Amino acid sequence: MPKTEPHDPGVQVPGRRSQEAGDASRSPVKVGQGEVRFGTASWTDPTMTAPGVFYPKGADSAEERLRFYASQFSMVEVDSTYYALPNKRTAEAWVERTPKDFVFDIKAHALMTGQPTEVVRLPKAIREELPSNLKEKKRIYRKDMPGELLDAVYQQFREVLQPLIEAGKLGAVFVQFPKWVFPSNEARELILETRRRLELPIAVEFRHGSWFNEKNAERTVRFLQDNKIPYVAVDEPQGFKSSVPPVVVSTSEELAVFRFHGRNVENWEKKDIPPSERFRYLYDEDELADWTPKIAAVAKTTRHTHVVYNNCFSNYGTTNAREAARLLAEMQS
Repeated sequence: MPKTEPHDPGVQVPGRRSQEAGDASRSPVKVGQGEVRFGTASWTDPTMTAPGVFYPKGADSAEERLRFYASQFSMVEVDSTYYALPNKRTAEAWVERTPKDFVFDIKAHALMTGQPTEVVRLPKAIREELPSNLKEKKRIYRKDMPGELLDAVYQQFREVLQPLIEAGKLGAVFVQFPKWVFPSNEARELILETRRRLELPIAVEFRHGSWFNEKNAERTVRFLQDNKIPYVAVDEPQGFKSSVPPVVVSTSEELAVFRFHGRNVENWEKKDIPPSERFRYLYDEDELADWTPKIAAVAKTTRHTHVVYNNCFSNYGTTNAREAARLLAEMQS
């Protein structure tokens, strides 16, 4: 795999671009009978909260930052729920600090998708009930969890999100399967089981390209469409065994999701680096424009479309989200 330099012209350039992008991202963009929301996969990354990057001077608290973010975008993805189950008061605060029509997409906890979780991050009540051999481990997997404790994880996750549900602010739970989850009857059943257990709307993202190779693509799409499960279309570095191609397909009339991970080939599979470095990539306007008609085409067939920028280094994600919203709005005018 040849190395390429990250598309990373520095903070000052995206700062200027962000100012020039306009404010189309502040409200959903209407496409036919549907609406498209733009946002980022985080509002708290340290490189994003650094002084002078995205937040205005004085926006130093969690409340001030979320209020400002929600004045600039109509949705956000919550990443922290992948690592640890939040508490209900946090979800209540999210509701209180955002406008009435603001939407949160929530990332599913690691245990729900077959990825490991750190034992110390589990809620105390669940941690104390673990068998002694599991308490001693640093990380545990879904397959390790006693059934009743796994049930408790799903139950607490759902209960914590209740304030968002009641306020009409829950978009979907993003269920992201790791690159070692390949197409199989077992994997497809896990998707359906996750939806049954959560009793919440989900959207599915795959992390291995085999779901869309010549052998499996048709079956994958048919499975999602038959079960009306929104597919999360991705833009990410290509050329790796795990690379998921940029497949654009509508699988649900209710929701479609696009997630932009950047194209930082050099860092994509590098070990022990922070997410902000893995996704450190600023899309240029031509790259964004290539996606605009694809987003519009899918948006015409769905009630809601979410376009999420996961290139959350500095103000790269916020800049690209603003620019992409402007491009789509201009196409509709």
